[in-house]
Amino acid sequence: MSLVSSSRLLDQSGRIQRVKRSFQGPLTVYYVLISVTCMLLAIGLMMVLSASSVYSYRNFDHDSYQVFTKQLTWVIIGLPTAFIASRMPHKYLRRLAWPALAVALLLLVLVQTSLGHTVNGNRNWLRIGPVQLQPSEIAKLAIVLWSAAVLSKKEKMLDQTRHIFVPVLPVVLIVTALVLLGHDLGTAVVVIAIALGVLWVAGLPMWWFGTAILVASVAAWGLAASSEERRTRMTTFLSPFDHFAEEGWQAGNGLLGMSNGGLFGRGLSASQQKWGNLPEAHTDFIFAVIGEEWGLIGTLLVLSLFAALLWACVQLALTTEEPFVRYATAGVAVWLMVQMMINVGMVLALLPVIGLPLPLVSYGGSALVPTLVALGLVIGFARNEPEAKAALSDKRLGKRQGSSVGGSVGALTRWRGRFGR
Repeated sequence: MSLVSSSRLLDQSGRIQRVKRSFQGPLTVYYVLISVTCMLLAIGLMMVLSASSVYSYRNFDHDSYQVFTKQLTWVIIGLPTAFIASRMPHKYLRRLAWPALAVALLLLVLVQTSLGHTVNGNRNWLRIGPVQLQPSEIAKLAIVLWSAAVLSKKEKMLDQTRHIFVPVLPVVLIVTALVLLGHDLGTAVVVIAIALGVLWVAGLPMWWFGTAILVASVAAWGLAASSEERRTRMTTFLSPFDHFAEEGWQAGNGLLGMSNGGLFGRGLSASQQKWGNLPEAHTDFIFAVIGEEWGLIGTLLVLSLFAALLWACVQLALTTEEPFVRYATAGVAVWLMVQMMINVGMVLALLPVIGLPLPLVSYGGSALVPTLVALGLVIGFARNEPEAKAALSDKRLGKRQGSSVGGSVGALTRWRGRFGR
């Protein structure tokens, strides 16, 4: 082998080692979480503007920016709230867990009163004056915080299965029942998934999961069969074009949008499906608009960002010494990943249409703000890990020292320029 070839191999090996070291740094997870959250949020704002422009023009007095303006308002509300959440000490978060669960349960009960509001056949909205919110989204965050607080407190007793189950599973089943009273099957699936994910991290034996999945599947099919609309969705999602004029209209147009995008897409704001063929283009089916406008490359970019988010959460959960951080991070990861997979599966006609938004991307403040708060918590966990905290302190110290030295050199230069001649 020539000297030139050997030097190239050494250079490549050195680059690989530097990349590995950069991914093993104490602040890698922290920066990945912030970067991915910001990128998905930016993509969401762009796509909500594009996907909702025609809908807004037709429904809000020729104002193409009405939906986008609302989403931007929720982002402006959500980001400071997430920042506050990221700065909260763990002991306060644990204290907030029970009140958060109580508030979530109260709101879910109020949905079944005269304050409840039905949208698209699901009674899962609460309307109080001009404010309309979806309590089930708040319940997801409450379940994550509460289950993490309870399991971390019982950490030394989790070698016994009954301590893993009680009281987490009974409370989760109560929340799920309240959600199902509003016919919101999609959110109920996510709530159960969060609980199973956290319980798995707590050490629940694997055979319990097989049993739980079997029971949940039978219950889901039974609930689907109890409603004509849900039964139709369950039986037609695999072949939407056979029922294209009726039940398969949304799923079929979603697939058409994805196929029209090709490899590189038609271009931003160039979607044809958003002109009325695709229902819920800016909410549940925004991934289809991404596929049409950004093509396969754009959809893979979005999926890669979610994969990076999952990697960061898993790394944090594996390396942290704090049980509360481990369980809460696992709960947030399961929540976002399961919801993303269901949403993408709906668009690709791999799963029935059960009405779940794409996290951080789809329109909707009730979903966006709790999601941002959850990610703010995880970002705060990553920043407060001992090694990350020390690295951030070193960087701040280095900046202050650099600023002090730079200021002294600048003052000396000015003094010599004034008096040194």
